[in-house]
Amino acid sequence: MPRFRYSAVDPEGTQVTGVVKGSSVEGVTQSLANQGLQVRLVKPEARNVLNFELTPTKVKPVELANFSRQMAAFVASGLPLIDALAIIEEETGSKALRKVVREVADSLRFGESFASAMGAHDAAFPSFYMSVLRSAEATGELDVVLRQLSAYVERDMEAKRKIRAALAYPAVVMVMAFVTVAVITVFVLPRFKVFFTSFDAELPLATRMLLSFTDFLGRWWPLMVVGVAVAAVAGLIAVRTGRGRYYRDRLLLRVPVLGDVVRFTIVERFCRVLTAMLEAGVPIPESLRLASAGSNNLVYQRSLDVARAQMIEGDGISRPILRTQLFPRTVTSMMRVGEETGTLDDQLEAMATYYENELQYKLKKLTTLFEPMAVIFVGVFVGFVAIALVSAMYGIYNQVELQ
Repeated sequence: MPRFRYSAVDPEGTQVTGVVKGSSVEGVTQSLANQGLQVRLVKPEARNVLNFELTPTKVKPVELANFSRQMAAFVASGLPLIDALAIIEEETGSKALRKVVREVADSLRFGESFASAMGAHDAAFPSFYMSVLRSAEATGELDVVLRQLSAYVERDMEAKRKIRAALAYPAVVMVMAFVTVAVITVFVLPRFKVFFTSFDAELPLATRMLLSFTDFLGRWWPLMVVGVAVAAVAGLIAVRTGRGRYYRDRLLLRVPVLGDVVRFTIVERFCRVLTAMLEAGVPIPESLRLASAGSNNLVYQRSLDVARAQMIEGDGISRPILRTQLFPRTVTSMMRVGEETGTLDDQLEAMATYYENELQYKLKKLTTLFEPMAVIFVGVFVGFVAIALVSAMYGIYNQVELQ
């Protein structure tokens, strides 16, 4: 757990300084204030290089769902938070979650609040999770909100599982197609080249094209591999910049068929996150900000940031989102109905369910498109190879016969 240096004044007016363990500056400040100290300064102690953490602890979604469900049950039963965390630490099989739970329990012993102690591990949890917890602790409905968070995480995992399952088959088909082409090009064709060269005969155009392609790959494949690697690294670096990521996200939205899948995925996730946070009592501006960040698409994030600013100025939520022209009219119409009737969370939940079903249809359409494309790709290549080889054999046979 991090260490913090502090300077404060005790109730008798004496200046006190020291070093304490804590999860964050805010948490340590709160803990010292609870002890009757008037805090003047709190700052992290300089870290040793050996204590520097290269990769932050990340809790897996399935572990997060289980943690939320168990904590909800413990809080509802009246079990103290420290005892509940001790039970979870003992039972969990996740090293990442065990480390986080142990440090959160230590922070609670130092007098920090649950939300503050959890907030120190924001790298381990989704951003919306922390905001919902802070709101829940303020309203005193921690068990209800934890149960809602568990349900949301489970729904999100199920949606991702369906997407991976739908894309697994076309991915395997495409990989096998490329493997087939690579085996023919690298292992089969060079043997035929030796065979044809031994006859010293004039080969048809298709055969010459095929053998030239084989020579090109055999001679330049190291450079091609390096080129692909450099291009991949350059692409990764580019998408880490704001402009590169924006153009990538915009391109994904414009690709036929795939663009619809990406758009429906974003809409479904946006509605899910916004619903979960509204049900947890998070203010609408903060909910919209975190739902925007959860879209993982810079085109949507920038447009929703503008919509959020317009909403704060008193323009409602449905009209600014409609102006983005990124959401279907069905979504904005249902949001307007929710605003007028006070059932915005219910309308968003209905929209999330609807677009989840639509997403499955779009994925099915995408996967049915992949299979014939892979078959056609392999068929055209293998057919060309067959024609080139057979025509060469007939040509050689005729030339030998004429001699």
